[in-house]
Amino acid sequence: MGESISEATIISWLKNVGDFVEAEETILEVATDKVDSDVPAPVSGIITEIRFQKDDVVEVGTILALIDSSQVSDGSQQILTKVENSQEIRKKAEIVSNTQPETRNSKPETRNPDAFISPLIISIAQKENLSIEELQTIPGSGTDGRLQKSDVFNYLKNRKYPIQSKPITDNRQPTTSSYPKPKINFVEGKDRIIEMDRMRKMIADHMVYSKQTSPHVTSYIEVDVTNLVNWRNENKDKFQEKHNEKLTFTPVFVQAVAKAVADFPMINVSVDEKNIIVHNDINIGMATALPSGNLIVPVVKNANEKDLVTLAKDVNNLAEASRNNQLKPEQIQGSTFTISNVGTFGSLMGTPIINQPEVAILALGIIKKRPEVITTEKGDEIAIRSMMYLSLSFDHRVVDGFLGGSFLRKVGDYLEQFDTNTTI
Repeated sequence: MGESISEATIISWLKNVGDFVEAEETILEVATDKVDSDVPAPVSGIITEIRFQKDDVVEVGTILALIDSSQVSDGSQQILTKVENSQEIRKKAEIVSNTQPETRNSKPETRNPDAFISPLIISIAQKENLSIEELQTIPGSGTDGRLQKSDVFNYLKNRKYPIQSKPITDNRQPTTSSYPKPKINFVEGKDRIIEMDRMRKMIADHMVYSKQTSPHVTSYIEVDVTNLVNWRNENKDKFQEKHNEKLTFTPVFVQAVAKAVADFPMINVSVDEKNIIVHNDINIGMATALPSGNLIVPVVKNANEKDLVTLAKDVNNLAEASRNNQLKPEQIQGSTFTISNVGTFGSLMGTPIINQPEVAILALGIIKKRPEVITTEKGDEIAIRSMMYLSLSFDHRVVDGFLGGSFLRKVGDYLEQFDTNTTI
């Protein structure tokens, strides 16, 4: 289900107890907070038991059903079908035991400050709110005691005494607001109550967490994209005919941002306590509105290594998958910088909230034609130009005004200086 996914909800079973299934045949559908996925049978055989039903929420690693493979292979083993992380799918026979996991000691284990912690483990720790100090207490089962992903997940299952790391900048105790929660007036028969769906709850929690974690600062610039607009208008029909793809502004925006990130790599980082993790890959997330009104962020991986045609195809494929609720877990993970095209909804500009654990997010406003003063060989003149606002929200813990402003200006420069000789 992806590295950061800890649970899934069963949408429906496509098979029943007593049904014969082929290996890799889809037997049920599950949903995480943002995407739906099919779960295939690991082996051929007969389903002998289904342990969870529709709408049940099941943790990753939980046994969902039993498949008797004795009629199609030697032996009389029962293969346990589990929801597993995508990189750790395993098919094995095992005895189901009612033995409860051993309770951890009331005191945390001895820390090992010299333990090697891989980027994968760091990523898991960030998703699970594990501090470096707490990671260092987990015994590693790898070579030379190296910490493995399974070690972390096993620890989380039995986690009872998380170690609190020291605050980064402020040793004062947090204060509790005494302001009473405002009363909500509800008019019976007129007003109605709508329960948040799972995705909306996750979005709400993520937004509140981001505002509480990162001190947000927003900078703005205005850019002249007349040349870009004219180029796109001249080439969109040719692009459609040649590649059977729409040519929108989004791949150009992604390309400009990826170039600017390469110029300013310290905008492509994450914060882990007192450490700054600089990401090598440049993966651009695209905040995308769904038909349901919810928000999702599909990711263009390694955007700096792709040409405009490839970016256009990636953007269109991700947008289409988003609209049809067909995104795979890996397509919404791993972003290092996010853009939000608020101009799509007619907004002049926006102040977006940072997509944690990133440290900046760029909003692109609507492109509007306006009379502008431009400098020509004849001097200053008034001309009709296509203008747009860019706004960058950044985490002031690690991004200062100079870095944020310089990066934003560089994105604007790439858009204003777009090469109109670009071939498609």
